[in-house]
This record gives sequence, C-alpha cells and structure tokens, in this order.
Amino acid sequence: MLRFFNFTKLCLLHSKASTFPPFISISNNIGVRSQMGSYSTSSSSKLLFRQLFDKESSTYTYLLADSSHPDKPALLIDPVDKTLDRDLTIIQELGLKLVYAMNTHVHADHVTGTGLIKSEVPDVKSVISKASGAKADIYVEQGHKVWFGDLFLEVRATPGHTLGCITYVTGDASDQPQPRMAFTGDAVLIRGCGRTDFQGGSSEQLYKSVHSQIFTLPDDTLIYPAHDYKGFTVSTVGEERRYNPRLTKDEETFKSIMANLNLPYPKMIDIAVPANLVCGIQSKAT
Repeated sequence: MLRFFNFTKLCLLHSKASTFPPFISISNNIGVRSQMGSYSTSSSSKLLFRQLFDKESSTYTYLLADSSHPDKPALLIDPVDKTLDRDLTIIQELGLKLVYAMNTHVHADHVTGTGLIKSEVPDVKSVISKASGAKADIYVEQGHKVWFGDLFLEVRATPGHTLGCITYVTGDASDQPQPRMAFTGDAVLIRGCGRTDFQGGSSEQLYKSVHSQIFTLPDDTLIYPAHDYKGFTVSTVGEERRYNPRLTKDEETFKSIMANLNLPYPKMIDIAVPANLVCGIQSKAT
C-alpha cells in the first residue's frame, strides 16, 4: 500500500506539482471571527477527533490528529470556506500541525475551504480523488492510505453521487482507532444518501459503491457523513444496513426512488462546483 505522508517515512506518491511538507507551524496572527463549532470526541487514546458543523450548508467538517505523536499531525476532511477562522483557531489552540485539507468529492452546496487554508498555512496539502477532475496537490484512488503520524485513513472509491466520490476509513490494524470510522461524504447520509442527478451521478453506481465498499465494513463502524439536515451526528454501518429507507431496498427499487425524488436545482451549484474544481481558490474578501 502507498503511504502519503508519515512523519517517519518518505512519501511514495504525489501529484505532478506536489512535494510533501516539513513540519507545519500555525501562525499566531490568525484572525478569529467565528465561534467554535460543536464537537464530539473519539474514545481512542491516540486519535484526537472533532466534528464541526456549518449551519448555512449543513456541512460537517472533521478534524483528526495523532495526539500521541510528538508533532500532533492533523488533517481536515471537507472544510468549508466560511468556517476558515474557526477551524484554524481550534487547530492552533490544540497545538496541532495541519498536514492535509481533504475533500470527499467536489461539493455542489458550498465552497471548500482548502484554498483559503492553503493561503494561511502554505505547507498544507490539498487532497481529493483523481476521478474528481478537480485540482489538488495530492490525488488519491482506491486502496491508497493517507498517513498522519502513526494513524492512517484508507481510501475507498464510492462514486455514484458524483464520479469522484471517495470514502475515508480509519485503519483496521490493532494500533488504529476502534471501532473504525467511515467518512462517507454524500455517498451515505444518516438514513439517506446523496442525490444522483448531476455531476456524473448514477444511482446504479451509487448502490453498488455503498454495498461493496461501505456496507461490507464491520457493523460497529461509525458513519460520519458530509451533511445532515435532521440533527443527526453519527450512525453505524449496522444501523444504515437495517434502517436506511433507500439503501435497504433492492437495486431496482433504489433506482426508482432516486429517479423520482424531484429535488430542486441546487442553489449553490453554479458557484460551488467551478470554485471547488480549482481547490476553492479565492480571496478572503469573496
């Protein structure tokens, strides 16, 4: 397996322009404009975990760090541009060194914060799937491992909501956090799933992705989605296999459900998708 960045090992994979960063220091002059979001904590003695929420887009951002490593390397999954100050502030306060800003896919309902994060902490590397077609420092594919300290996330390709959707799953080794955690983006939501009617989406592909890449994980695997609109924060693979009103159906019924959702055109898509294809790069004034 490929290791992207371990503080004790050299990187084996990078994009055309990518070089991997040295230890990262958070500057002390980050402005604070937004309050800290809600969070929850993993029971792992190594993993520091925070679940952060953006009310406007109902987006979850996840902060993970190896708290047992001397340098406390950290990563953010699905950051939002408007919560830049909140995210960098909590990273600074907890004494973490941000290594990666990662996306599960090219979002259509908000602009990613990766570009702005890189402008504040230039050594941070942006990460997205190769299949997404978006710009990033590092491209990942099925089976890759993203290391932060002595912990890692396994990459699973879960297209269907978009062509480039991936799920990040904590490792299955004995020294990795238990139970496992799956950051599913929009592939699996709590008691739902992402729509499949734009950005190369396919209900058939989504059904196969979920059942082969997510529902094959242990039942106690914690599911952390990219969004929630009903106040849920976490589910498990076992729960969703039993109670998800769409994904528990057979494939033909699922495709019929998805074809008849009659959802409105996403209000942010014409702004978000072009920005997210270029890593959300923009000025803070916008």
